[in-house]
Order: sequence, then C-alpha cells, then structure tokens
Amino acid sequence: MSKKTVQTSLIHSDYEAPGGFDAFPPGVHRASTVLFENVAAMRSGQWKDKTSYTYGLHGTPTTFTLEARLAEIEGGEHCLLAPSGLSAIAMINFALLKSGDDVLLPENVYNPNRELGRWLSQDFGVSARFYDPLNSAGIAGLIQPNTKLVWTEAPGSVSMEVPDLPALCKAAKEKGVPVALDNTWSAGLALRGFDAGADIVMHALTKYQSGGADLLMGAVITRDRALNDQLAQAHMRLGLGVAADDAYLVMRGLPTMKLRFEAHDAGARKVASWLKARPEISKVLHPAFEDCPGHEHWKRDFQGAGGLFSVLFDPRYSEEQTDRFVDALTLFGLGYSWGGPNSLVMPYRIRAIRSQWQEHGVLVRFNIGLEDTVDLIADLEQALGKLS
Repeated sequence: MSKKTVQTSLIHSDYEAPGGFDAFPPGVHRASTVLFENVAAMRSGQWKDKTSYTYGLHGTPTTFTLEARLAEIEGGEHCLLAPSGLSAIAMINFALLKSGDDVLLPENVYNPNRELGRWLSQDFGVSARFYDPLNSAGIAGLIQPNTKLVWTEAPGSVSMEVPDLPALCKAAKEKGVPVALDNTWSAGLALRGFDAGADIVMHALTKYQSGGADLLMGAVITRDRALNDQLAQAHMRLGLGVAADDAYLVMRGLPTMKLRFEAHDAGARKVASWLKARPEISKVLHPAFEDCPGHEHWKRDFQGAGGLFSVLFDPRYSEEQTDRFVDALTLFGLGYSWGGPNSLVMPYRIRAIRSQWQEHGVLVRFNIGLEDTVDLIADLEQALGKLS
C-alpha cells in the first residue's frame, strides 16, 4: 500500500498493541460493525450459537462473558441480554406466543408484565389470564390446549406472596407448558429457578447484579438449547442489544453481589422486625416472617430474602396520612426499583392493580439499602410521628 495521507492514517493506523496483557477486569469491547478476516469467515459465521462474532447487536466478548457468568450463577446453560427487565419479559412473550395462544400470569405479577399481558390481549390476539399465586398446583386446571406459557414470580415484588414453585412447575410440565420465572427478587442467590423446575429464568439486572442503581438491563437464562434458539430468534428480530459499558458495570458488580445481598437481607429483617412491633403497622409482608402468605414455601426453597418487603398500615390511617409519612422520610428515596445502595419507599394503590385484593390498609413497599439500620429506624420513627 502506498504511503497514506494524514487523514487516512488517522483512521487506518499500522500500530497494533502487543499481546499478552491480562488483568482482573474483563476487557470492554465497543462495536457496531464487526470485522471478518475474509469472505469465507463472513459467510460461515453463525450469530445464534455464539461461536463467532457477526455484528455488535449479536454480541461481543464483553457481552458473551457477562452472559456466561449470569448463566453460571443461576445454574443455566444459555443467556441472552436485554436493555431492561421489561424488554427481557417482552422477548419471552414474543418468542413463545402468537395470535390465538394463551398465557397465564399470577395475580401478584410485576405490574408492567401485567400491562404487557393486557396489550397482548387487546392488540395481538393472545389471551392473558390471571391465577392465584398461592394455588400453584391448581394451575393444571387452568391450562388450556392453547396455553403456551405460564409466568410466575417468587415472591410477588409488591405483595410478597411466595408460590409453591416446584408444584407449579410440575403441574405445567405435565401439561407440556413452559414456565418462565421472574427471579429478580432472589438474584439467583436465594433461589435457583431451574432447581425449582422453571424452564426460563428472567432477571432485571438493574437490581442486585448492578448494585449501583445506575443502569438498566435484563437477562433471560435457559438450559434447553432449542428453547434458547427460539428466544434468540425473537431477541434478534426485536433488535435487543446492550451497551458494552453497561455490561462491564454489571460484571464489576458481580464479585460483591452476594455480600451486598446478605447485607440488604440482614438490614431488611431488622427494619421489618421494628416495623412489625409498631402500632401503626397492621401487617409486615416479608417472606421470612411466618405470617407472610407462602412463608412455608420460602422456608423450604429459599436461602435468603434480600432487601425488599412491604407493610400494611392500620386501616385507621388514610392514604393522605400515609402519603404524609412517606414524604416525611429523609433517608428513603421515593422511587421504584431495588437492589441499590440507597433505601427506597413506594406507596401503592394495590386495589387499583388487583381487584381481588382482600387485605385492608395502605400498602407501602420498602427497599432497605446499605445504610446503618439505626439511622433508618430513626428516620422511620420520626416520619411515623407525622401520621396524625
């Protein structure tokens, strides 16, 4: 090649860094275009089996590494990344459902998944029906010939009921219907979904895997290759990709995830126990507490609880009063999500979400972060004083 001009040299440099570099953090590979060695390599490349690189949307060494690590944590074989937890849910639905099909969702499902189910019903000809999460074995009686997917969430991320996962998965398996588990609450640490019988395990990596409350990402994990390929086809058609820098941030959070999860768990139990003794609170919805619906399932199947739980205020307190309590908190941010270092609070109009809700009193959800529980309890105490 003839001597290059300065402009061309700015783009086509002859320099290559020496090999042999190694460090603890994995490299960050940012790419849209992926270069092929030659035409034969381009034509033989397969994006689906991840044995080669074809385009940035289908993966780089950075995203492949994160996928492998996430699958290992959950005890799976295959993993696909998505830009958010909700996009991971959408990927599963659009991969497995078509017009005329039926999907079953628990009453305590993550509300955006509920809304997605309603959208599928209204605009895509997919019937979405809801079932009692505490009647797991009864799912068999609800499965129709056109039922193609059963969703479950353990526990419900607002009302905290814990389903009997092995019974639900067994009943669905006998009918030949796959079960998708939203395992975000457990992060694959307190519960391994495949051990309970799930076919697909989904995570919002936005939570504990990231740990920094600074990114959005989701993951879909499977053991079965054919099922993964079906999901991968939807992943490709929907154009679901994640940024290399975000993938790196999740990987950076993984080494400390178990330590953080255990710290969230210990702090949440202390705060929940304190709230349980307060006269303003009629019920604490924490799966590790005996009076939480499905506690016996949690005790049998789970190894921890994380930082998320809810409470019901005594019915004598109005929504206006509980809103005043929430606004009076200084260490709890008013916001959705969980798993980050900062404690959060969120009041819910649960009856507007679930028409069959039988409990009384305003429901308020807490995420206990990594602050000192002494300070959090003091903050709760002064805010409870603002109720009246």
